[in-house]
Amino acid sequence: MDYPQIITQIATQVNPLFGQGKVADYIPELGKVPPEQFGFCLHLNDGQVFAHGHSGVKFSIQSISKVFTLSLAFQLMGEDLWKRVGVEPSGTAFNSLMQLEYEKGIPRNPLINAGALVVTDILVSAFQDPKAEILRYLRLLTGNDCIQFNASVAQSERNSGYRNYALGYFLKSFGNLHNDVEQVLDVYFHQCAVEMTCVELAAAMQLFSHHGVEPHSGQRLLTMSQTKRLNAVMQTCGFYDEAGEFTFAVGLPGKSGVGGGIAALLPGQYSLAVWSPELNKKGNSVLGMKALELFTTLTGRSVF
Repeated sequence: MDYPQIITQIATQVNPLFGQGKVADYIPELGKVPPEQFGFCLHLNDGQVFAHGHSGVKFSIQSISKVFTLSLAFQLMGEDLWKRVGVEPSGTAFNSLMQLEYEKGIPRNPLINAGALVVTDILVSAFQDPKAEILRYLRLLTGNDCIQFNASVAQSERNSGYRNYALGYFLKSFGNLHNDVEQVLDVYFHQCAVEMTCVELAAAMQLFSHHGVEPHSGQRLLTMSQTKRLNAVMQTCGFYDEAGEFTFAVGLPGKSGVGGGIAALLPGQYSLAVWSPELNKKGNSVLGMKALELFTTLTGRSVF
């Protein structure tokens, strides 16, 4: 299959979509990102990498980080993890307080903000320096020791993250946050402020395409069953309340972030990452969503 030609064709077809979305300026630091950028990276399981456009530009991975912290917490807790967070699609906004109250402090799934805060709380309990451990893990997955937090983005999120503070204290009131709320939020804001390129993000997602084996080192980090379950959560819950549309149009497990990134994979075959900062009203990249729909259409390769 001529992947470079397919990716070039995709870039041409999504180019007219610039201007149809808006950068995530509710986090002031993200609002400074130049909007007209598009990067795409395909990482095949045999090691071949095909990169295009702004695929070497670092961006804030935001909620995509939730997939990696979730996989780390799953390694630590096993099935006990699901006693504190569910696995159902939310159908409401990713930062909904109403849903958390209705479900008495057990978040609907680990990829909405409330669920991700519970996952972060697990890491705070497990590690003396959870921020350093998150970086260590991401550096292992990418094969790059330079992965780092963007301190300005983390501070911007701290200064504007009132809804996340509310979720944190709400979880604490239900007994589903075991550590100091401010400490958990500090770690959470930093994990969302991790910067990666499309090339690095596609490499990190190889863990889930290789059924839980980290291909750089050959280490098995997740069992095949755990990997299957995490891929299932990404398939059903990875795109806020647009997860059904993504499954319908694209047909891959994946996760988006309000930094404009989308990471996805086809188990046993490939992982990929796309980035374009302009978001639709559901918080997903306008060009990224269309690019992945075109990719699975043109290649005929998706879970379905």
